[in-house]
Amino acid sequence: MRIPILKGVYADTVGDFVESPPVNREPVIMETGLSDGYLRMAPGITGTDQGPGADRGGINWNGVCYRVMGPKLVRLTAAGKIVELGDVGYGGPCWFDYSFDYLAIGSGGRMYYWNGTSLIQITDPDLGQALDGIWIDGRFMTTDGEYLVVTELNNPTAIDPLKYGSAEEDPDRIVGLIKVRGEVYALNRYTIENFYNAGSTGFPFARNSGALIPFGAVGTHAKAPLLQSFAFVGSARNEALGVYIAGNGDAAKISTRFVDDELAKLTDEQAAAIECESRVDADEQRFLVHLPDKTLVYYASASAQTKSRVWAILASGVKADQPYRGRRGVFANGKLFVGDDAGNIGYIDGTTALHFGEVAGWRIDTALLYNEAGRGIINAVELTGLSGRAPLNSEPRTFLSYTIDGTTWSQERAISVGRAGERAVRMQWRPNVRFSQWIGLRFRGADEGRAAFARLDAAIQPLGG
Repeated sequence: MRIPILKGVYADTVGDFVESPPVNREPVIMETGLSDGYLRMAPGITGTDQGPGADRGGINWNGVCYRVMGPKLVRLTAAGKIVELGDVGYGGPCWFDYSFDYLAIGSGGRMYYWNGTSLIQITDPDLGQALDGIWIDGRFMTTDGEYLVVTELNNPTAIDPLKYGSAEEDPDRIVGLIKVRGEVYALNRYTIENFYNAGSTGFPFARNSGALIPFGAVGTHAKAPLLQSFAFVGSARNEALGVYIAGNGDAAKISTRFVDDELAKLTDEQAAAIECESRVDADEQRFLVHLPDKTLVYYASASAQTKSRVWAILASGVKADQPYRGRRGVFANGKLFVGDDAGNIGYIDGTTALHFGEVAGWRIDTALLYNEAGRGIINAVELTGLSGRAPLNSEPRTFLSYTIDGTTWSQERAISVGRAGERAVRMQWRPNVRFSQWIGLRFRGADEGRAAFARLDAAIQPLGG
């Protein structure tokens, strides 16, 4: 009997079946002859340097990765070493954008320019609090939560208060800005409004009322580009949070019930602090939703191929119960550089499973096995894929447990998945487990191995009713 492994199921204590995405395993939709998809180990993170404080975001400008760490603006060398450039003060996550001549940095509501040699702060009092900002059509545009503020064309450090704009469809607060195909989207809490450059003498942008999206973002950093548009975490008024991708005057939901349930666990402060980012690599477009304890990942290409919404979980720690440490990715010098809240800088590395040198656990739950309401015995279980992918002097092991009620799990049974070079190892268990109606299986590990799993087969002996 072949058992699906790309998405699992378990149960909770209140009588619901719950979807269980793979943890630190990436689904890849590809016909291999063994199956039409497989699970590989999520890429690890190789550290390169330690910064002057917590990583707060970054950007690639003129081929160089610039980041803010603690209070400092820094740049990374090609090897990922940190060079301090100036002080932008403390605050939460930063926003970045650039013009032909300036890199703009938003830090703690303040706005700074870096011109390649010096750092200056915008001190015009008409700027207000720069919560978020973009560059468009020769101007920087920021928002203080109430107005849209633009810099002067001939002086990017000056702001004319007679040229303020606003999002007026709904009295909800503006939380962020994003630019898509040369147009501005003002993300409010419950609506998203589109603006185009009308060349007006006052505020130069005009609102496109026909492109209003009746959903809004939950926080300033809860959005990122995706599929020639952008995705965001938010909701319509009087609705629970979800994940959406913006369309023409509407938004399509891409979150599953599991994702919605994870969002529902957050406090208002935690929800407003959600950070999102997009990553494109090897024919897959990912949308990452960073939560306080984990990161939820939407796989756009895999979802299109399977015609279902494909999600996975990234987390750090041996038990995969710690926040994912590879955040705020910036692609530069052929690598995707990321940082963590401890000030570590590194790059996403497909040759290792470690996160900054530390083991990260993984987990796979299966769909439930149902023997047509009959009893049965699972005599053998075998994972088929790529074994023997491990560093020298290590022996990765995979642990199997089972559940017959969806909430409690059995004692684990471990097998070796092959030392380095042992690529003919068969990943087999012989549990001889009896079940009365249905059973679920769980596989997990915590080591440096990078075995990939393409299919799961079970030999089941049916019993009488």
